Amino acid sequence: MQNELTLRKLRYFVGLAESGKGSQAAVDLNVSQSSITTAVRELEQQLGVRLFRRCAQGMQLTLHGERFLRQAQRVLQAAAEALDLGPETPSTVTGRLELAMSYTVAGYFFPPLLARFRRRFPEIEVRLHEAPRLTIQAGLVDGVFGLAIVLTSNLGRQASLDHHSLLRSRRRLWVGAHHPLLERDQVSLAEVAHHPYVMLNVDEAEKTAMRYWVQAGLKPKTIFSTSSVEAVRSMVASGAGVAVLSDMVYRPWSLEGQRVEQIDLIDPVPDMEVGVAWARERELSGPAKAMRDLLVGAMHRGTDGRV
Repeated sequence: MQNELTLRKLRYFVGLAESGKGSQAAVDLNVSQSSITTAVRELEQQLGVRLFRRCAQGMQLTLHGERFLRQAQRVLQAAAEALDLGPETPSTVTGRLELAMSYTVAGYFFPPLLARFRRRFPEIEVRLHEAPRLTIQAGLVDGVFGLAIVLTSNLGRQASLDHHSLLRSRRRLWVGAHHPLLERDQVSLAEVAHHPYVMLNVDEAEKTAMRYWVQAGLKPKTIFSTSSVEAVRSMVASGAGVAVLSDMVYRPWSLEGQRVEQIDLIDPVPDMEVGVAWARERELSGPAKAMRDLLVGAMHRGTDGRV
């Protein structure tokens, strides 16, 4: 029935939210664009709110859409985990996997997926390693790591590595609950440049940020540079500054219980991309293939492990 809230509608909504374009979401989900449009329209009718607004870059979430996205992701994650508890026999694949990952992946993406992997592959020992990108790249090539989950948007052209993208996460402006920029639905980097800025520097975030700032012919008014996402969140929530960070690491509350809000940016700021990478010249082991396939399958079903 049209008024039913189905997992299919939620998958289509999440797909459109993450791609920002109906045509791209249709390709990613292997459905028609009209199917996605119909599903989102029905969701908006059921909820009585607009979930998207159309802009020059495509489709952008409204504030209601942002809130609904987080709930939809939780529902899809719970559904996937419920299927994992079904009657299928756990895999008999055995062995050990040396799995490397970056700071952001370790803290904001992978933990729920690790739990799913262990339920499905109880005989595989997974040894986790957090390391910088260059260390991970060298470790994959040298065989120290069998597989890695990294910010593939930072990899650039790496002839020695193959990778598969798992998630694209949009970057937006973070502000405190009473910031004057909240009066705007969208802001430009030129407007952001007038406000104190808190710069995250872990996982090459500062290097990435400066690329789009320089491209815009601007420079942020940085008052503090930190490797802690929670420090950024707390400073933004308290009104000390603003920041541009990805949806994947966004949480609406600081540790002190203060609100963090998001505003869309007009300027072409690149998404953060998470993916799985491996050495091109090395054959993947059974445990590495099992992990790669689980990650790719989870993303294909519209669940990404975010909480």
